[in-house]
Amino acid sequence: MFGILQKKINDKKVLWLIQEILDSNNFETGKGIPIGNLTSQLFANVYLNELDQHVKRVLKRRYYIRYMDDFLMFSDSKQELWQIKETIVEFLKIGLDLNLHPKKADVFPIKTGIDFLGFRVFINYSVLRKSTFKRFVKKMKLKTGDEIAISKSFNSFCAFANQCRSWRTLQNFEEKFLPRRREKRIIDYINVELQIVSSKSCFLL
Repeated sequence: MFGILQKKINDKKVLWLIQEILDSNNFETGKGIPIGNLTSQLFANVYLNELDQHVKRVLKRRYYIRYMDDFLMFSDSKQELWQIKETIVEFLKIGLDLNLHPKKADVFPIKTGIDFLGFRVFINYSVLRKSTFKRFVKKMKLKTGDEIAISKSFNSFCAFANQCRSWRTLQNFEEKFLPRRREKRIIDYINVELQIVSSKSCFLL
């Protein structure tokens, strides 16, 4: 990591600070970056840019997507993808001293759905991953009794979940963890509808 950054940064003070950040979390192994640190996402992208360049310039792959340490590659040939996987495994090990996850790195048809960034993505739609769903439920249970905290977490989760088919799931969540809020929203909706109806004229025959 530091060697890659040295190629782009000349300022000795900045390099010293970067070295301090990198060393703050890896005294024993000499590897890794501080989890949760504001610089960690930037460092991860800088480090894995080496993979991006290898995939695009050496392997000449057009259909490639990466977000942080999650990446996807597409092809019409399953055999070709297995060959590319072997090439990437070798590149990561030799060039970046990294290993692919033994269970997550796999070749499969996209019609079965792709687990990516908290969603299970299909050709025409996406849904929440089961693991995403379970983590949120566990998090909400830890906040039982604190309606303000639950409401904030729920709002954040809604912003995320609204990117996929999740309406029914969110309704069930709200009913379970924020029943009073759900009841108020339903009552408000009914009141609005009644006001609309009451403002209309009608003929009684």
